[in-house]
Amino acid sequence: MTQLAQTLQELRESGWKSRSVKEEIQANFLKALSAGEELFPGIIGYESTVVPEISIAILAAHDMLFLGEKGQAKSRLMRSLVRFLDPHIPYLDHPDIPVHDDPYHPISAAGKRYVAETDPADVKIAWWPREERYAERLAPGTKFADVIGEIDPSKLIGGVSMSTEAALHFGLIPRMHRGIFAMNELPELDELVQVGLFNILEERDVQIRGYPIKFDLDILILFSANPATYNRSGKVIPQLKDRIGALIQTHYPRDRDLGIQITQQEAADVEDDQFPVVVPYFMREIIEQITVQARKSKYIDQDSGVSARFSNANYRTMIASARRRAVLLNESPAVPRISDLGHLYASSLGKLELDLMGSHQMRETQVLEAIIAEAIRVIFDEYVDKHGLDEISHIFSRGVKIEVGDLLPSSDYADRLQRVPPVWEKAFELNAAEDPAVRASCVEFVLAGLHATDRISRAQHHGRMTYEIE
Repeated sequence: MTQLAQTLQELRESGWKSRSVKEEIQANFLKALSAGEELFPGIIGYESTVVPEISIAILAAHDMLFLGEKGQAKSRLMRSLVRFLDPHIPYLDHPDIPVHDDPYHPISAAGKRYVAETDPADVKIAWWPREERYAERLAPGTKFADVIGEIDPSKLIGGVSMSTEAALHFGLIPRMHRGIFAMNELPELDELVQVGLFNILEERDVQIRGYPIKFDLDILILFSANPATYNRSGKVIPQLKDRIGALIQTHYPRDRDLGIQITQQEAADVEDDQFPVVVPYFMREIIEQITVQARKSKYIDQDSGVSARFSNANYRTMIASARRRAVLLNESPAVPRISDLGHLYASSLGKLELDLMGSHQMRETQVLEAIIAEAIRVIFDEYVDKHGLDEISHIFSRGVKIEVGDLLPSSDYADRLQRVPPVWEKAFELNAAEDPAVRASCVEFVLAGLHATDRISRAQHHGRMTYEIE
């Protein structure tokens, strides 16, 4: 690795050139674009919608607002822009300088004085890594002093004049000079702080307590917001809206398979070689369809949205329930079943905000049960031929009862089906496998599907379910 410059003289001799943070991001972005690199690793489903808009905003040198409902990767997208910064940049290394001043173009009074009064061979240089050049803040509770700054009483006591830069304690935004600052949930930001942000976007300077400190800030500012609050009159001052260069509209996955890919990516850490889990694809589809149904439900407040974290949390709960059963019963691999979905209350309740007008006083548990049942019905209808369903459901009219449960050994399912005609083999076409645990999962799926489509009834008692014709 080339030795980094330690003084201003060495920096000049190295040929390093100064550029603004937006120029830096543009140059590195164009380099990645021309090399055919993946621009935003880990972001799925935005290739033809959101990514082109961000790309254009970067090239247009815009500050950006990411507008979308919760769980649409807004924060992840903002953080991902860090990869387009240089690995590190030089700054003046002096304890009296309040910001990471550009050695060639310092903006602070202390920085200008240091460069003007010190021999270049003695001006110390340090290097700021890209990972530290990003900061973000959640708007609720944020004060002016947090992000812009405040007069420091201790400095006044020391004899510093209130009207000078030396009397100020700077907030996050000035301290992120030459970096990226992100404000999450912009509409929840106090109006006084919004005015401060407007001034920074317009003039790129700082005004604290009426003292205009000409501070030529070099910063990329990002915002996130929910459409329901951002578009509500009075939540964001019009002047601030007008100064934000680009609005990037995010969205939920456009199809179920994309949602499944996102969940698998986010839950990759649940893999365990010692206690492996095999997930039939129809179980992955059901977990994602539960989220899809929640986003359509008239009982859910759609202005709030249903986050991708809802799918992720439910998927992890399903895996955990299957793994617990496998360990207790000494089965391997663990295979999730419909009965494992009985534990989704723990990971779902609190993540759904009810529409108080549409729910008609339904409890959250009742809404969740209805959503899960509808998701099973949708997936079941896609999988199973109607004629085959009639044949299987006809079995129950002869008085056959089948009991299932999240702690029932997989081998018990084979025993229960010994009295059932061969037509039941159709159930195992859903996920062809001879493994008893996989077959048990298929049995539960078919039974739950028959129940969801009103062909058979179900009685629940202490974690076990019995299916039969009423």
